[in-house]
Amino acid sequence: MPAELSTLFTPVSIGDMDVPNRINMAPLTRCRAPGHLPNELMAEYYAQRASAGLLITECTMITEGTSAFGNDPGIYSPEQIDGWKKVTDAVHAAGGRIFMQIWHAGRAAHPLLNDGKKCVAPSAIAIDDETHTPQGKKPYTVPRALTQSEITDIVEDFRAAAANAVAAGFDGVEVHGANGYLIDQFLRESANQRTDEYGGSLENRSRFLREVLDAVTAEIGSERTGLRLSPLNSFNGMKESDPVSWIRYLGEMLNKYHLAYLHVMRADFFGQQQADVIPVVREAYHGHLMVNMGYSAQEAADLIAASGADSVAFGTAFLANPDLPYRIESGADLNQANPETFYSAGAEGYTDYPALSK
Repeated sequence: MPAELSTLFTPVSIGDMDVPNRINMAPLTRCRAPGHLPNELMAEYYAQRASAGLLITECTMITEGTSAFGNDPGIYSPEQIDGWKKVTDAVHAAGGRIFMQIWHAGRAAHPLLNDGKKCVAPSAIAIDDETHTPQGKKPYTVPRALTQSEITDIVEDFRAAAANAVAAGFDGVEVHGANGYLIDQFLRESANQRTDEYGGSLENRSRFLREVLDAVTAEIGSERTGLRLSPLNSFNGMKESDPVSWIRYLGEMLNKYHLAYLHVMRADFFGQQQADVIPVVREAYHGHLMVNMGYSAQEAADLIAASGADSVAFGTAFLANPDLPYRIESGADLNQANPETFYSAGAEGYTDYPALSK
């Protein structure tokens, strides 16, 4: 192993777990769950990647009727719990550790994917874009603004999803607060124009997140709870006038939760919003900081060596390289990912990427 990469292979604690390396697998939407049911193919996929410090699953629906992709898995039924048990059993048998990313799509769900059910959001503001549906690409629809009682119900859905994830054998959950989905919609001024206690100031806009974290950590423990945020990402119509102050405020606010980790995306998919947010959140947040988006192995190792983060999540590289830690450690070439199979069905581009012989 090149000496300059050694920090990636030092053990670290994530919550109450000791993990053998700092190379995590980021959550990656793969659309391989027909009927929203986890299955044997998914179990194989995750088990192949069990050498990660921590595996984080694709976004998983906390309640029915909130699909944004069509074949996204859920964690709200006994059948889904049983299906996920196949995944966690396979990962643990391979020596891995796995968190489930729990998720509500909010206004990013589409009625054509949810039997005509209208999507919901903090405010009645549609995403100004199109999405894939069974009838081809269609514009996003105008969501219905949630009532306060409905917000309370969704907080309970997050709590129940965390309990179901643990019942399915997961080591913990990552609350999805990023990428323009429901929690992020509450947090960002571009999507939240409420005038009640859930809107206006950032303190009010973060109320829903706090209520979700209160419920989830009370249910399964803070040491089993992570959170993902994307201060810069404009995906799904997100924008914040001062993302640096935004992430500083949230980083400081989150210290009281003693989470397993805070997972921060450092960039914008579309390059529209730019700032150096990682040093800001590192100073503000005192727990385990996981970072993500476009890191090379060398950049990740250098950042950890400089105490700029505690671990790094890799996305596309892990998608195409089931044995990514070994490839990095041995200096081997990486498989190149095929974007045409990212969201297709079946094993092609999913479980057929080759691993190296050790």
